Amino acid sequence: MMAQSASNPVSVVGSEFTAPYSLDIIVDRRSGGNMIITDINHNILLKVKSCNTTFHYERALHQPDGRIIVRLRDKIISQHNRWKVYRGDSRSNNNLIFSTKQPNMIQFKTSLQVFLENKTSGNDACDFKIKGSWSKRKCKIYTGDSYSSTTIAQMYKKDKSKKVKLDKNKFMVTIYPNVDYAFVVALIAIVDAMKTVDKDYAEKMAESNAQIIGATA
Repeated sequence: MMAQSASNPVSVVGSEFTAPYSLDIIVDRRSGGNMIITDINHNILLKVKSCNTTFHYERALHQPDGRIIVRLRDKIISQHNRWKVYRGDSRSNNNLIFSTKQPNMIQFKTSLQVFLENKTSGNDACDFKIKGSWSKRKCKIYTGDSYSSTTIAQMYKKDKSKKVKLDKNKFMVTIYPNVDYAFVVALIAIVDAMKTVDKDYAEKMAESNAQIIGATA
């Protein structure tokens, strides 16, 4: 599908991260929740670094020179897997940009709602939404809360043009014109972190169950 310009520019993290043309990026997932984001010429655009604390899962989105753009933090004891995104190296609500949550506590496909902190409308509808299959790297990001809304970015497991060779830890994202690519990467980092949290929880539960079975055997 050919990328179309968003009807209105999407600038959530910053207008300096938008371009008037379609942008293809490569997301290289590293160990521990870290990521390197490059263009198709392998120039580094952004970095995602894991910075978990004792009580929170966290990620920081960095400029190539190491400056922190935004900090991503999960909300502790959240039924809907909520995350909050703060400007710079902050955890203060004064610097909150947007938050995310899963619409359902149990879901088999990726679905994430995004709520801007500075939204002026009084309704409870989300401002953006991610839907698709994370395991197949086939997610799309939409404005609003439905498939009929404008698509602003979409993921691909393989480069269909064959111009870029991708290994199993890499995938591509096409970001449509006038769309904030730092915002898109922040959302991808949240989904990736959520999947890590779910995996960690499943492993801990399996370990705990094995200990209980071993103790009662």
